[in-house]
Amino acid sequence: MVVKIKLFPDRSVKMKPDNGKQARRRVVVTGMGVVSPNGIGAETFWRATRAGVSGVDTITLFDPASLSCQIAGQVKDFKPEEYLAAKELKRVGRAVPLAIGAAREALRCARVGVEAMTLEERRSWGVILGSGGGVPDFTEEQYRLYFSAQRRKLSAYNISSSTIGTLSSELSLSFDLKGASHVISNGCTSSTDAIGYAFNLIRFGLADHLVTGGVDATITPAILQGFSVMRVLSSSRNAEPQRASRPFDRRRDGFVLGEGAWILILEERESALSRGAPIYAEVLGYGSTCDAYHVVRLDPNGEEPARAMALAIQDAGVSKDEVGYISLHGTSTLLNDKTETHATKLCFGRRAYDIPMSSIKSMIGHPQGASGAAGLCAAILAMKDGFLPPTINYQEPDPECDLNYIPNQGAAREVEIALCNCIGFGSKNSALVVGRGNGSAAGSPSNGR
Repeated sequence: MVVKIKLFPDRSVKMKPDNGKQARRRVVVTGMGVVSPNGIGAETFWRATRAGVSGVDTITLFDPASLSCQIAGQVKDFKPEEYLAAKELKRVGRAVPLAIGAAREALRCARVGVEAMTLEERRSWGVILGSGGGVPDFTEEQYRLYFSAQRRKLSAYNISSSTIGTLSSELSLSFDLKGASHVISNGCTSSTDAIGYAFNLIRFGLADHLVTGGVDATITPAILQGFSVMRVLSSSRNAEPQRASRPFDRRRDGFVLGEGAWILILEERESALSRGAPIYAEVLGYGSTCDAYHVVRLDPNGEEPARAMALAIQDAGVSKDEVGYISLHGTSTLLNDKTETHATKLCFGRRAYDIPMSSIKSMIGHPQGASGAAGLCAAILAMKDGFLPPTINYQEPDPECDLNYIPNQGAAREVEIALCNCIGFGSKNSALVVGRGNGSAAGSPSNGR
């Protein structure tokens, strides 16, 4: 008996031509999962972010006493053994269980029964993640063993588990998803670019369902020391960690390193509606540029970040006047905050002063490549709740940062369209535009472990 397996499901797109342009499918967010410094579970994360609760504290993953910066946005009360067996945890870095935990919640939130999927269905689900650092804790430990003459203790997975690509591989393996499995590592814009890539794959009919977003777990001695040498970390507030990350404040002195996973489920809208999935938002547009200026420093003229925002708005098919909220990159460094403020003015002109905007890094620190996904999740939850999150620790205005950063306390406001902005090393800039979900059976994200 010969069994015929349908290797390539029909993804023909039946849509009316859009003025001669290539037909595009609508892409929606049907699930979100969060493992964050200020809360595990999307609902817990949002309650804390809405209330301006900081997750920044003294590092407990290792003894930071010898470091100039001893604080971070570390995920607390996280139990990796709930997501991977002890034997498996020995061969992976911390980012892997963080991502699995967030993805599990996102899939449950999207009402996706992974266990009941057929082979053909598994082939229509892929993983597109963004990560700036991958698994540096695992890699650093392997190097430590090697250089301390304990080479026999090296993991047999030393090579495979040290690559950044292992993050999507582990997620695909964990849920037996057989579609594309990619990681985009592009510095701070990694997860914004991953979501933009996933968005384009679905809207142009190259994929049907994607687990996407970002994860980073870079709170390690070597990473912290490296950033300290660059003089970009806050090191003056070890005694008051929750006040250290202060985007746009005149007394900001650097960013606070963060970690976490923010995972979203992206699907074609008609497919999501047909299965009664909740629709939390619609991804409308994506734009990306490069200053081509310096491997670390931003070009202070702000033209390319402004152009990335404008490209995302143009791609979304909306006007700048329709943008009701901006989720800022806002790292709490002198140059980044000043440049992003200037770029926002270049993009929106005088209207920049009228748009409420905020940086949730004031509460979670800077989770590197996962920061774009973190900001996007916060923006989606803000639109759903009709409440915009604050930028906390904003005490002294900076004359060069003079926009409405929603200082210290959030604000009730109905928003239909939000812009999520990211700026990264290598002069890279990316932005996403999302619209509030008005689709089927939209419920609250679970508080899920």
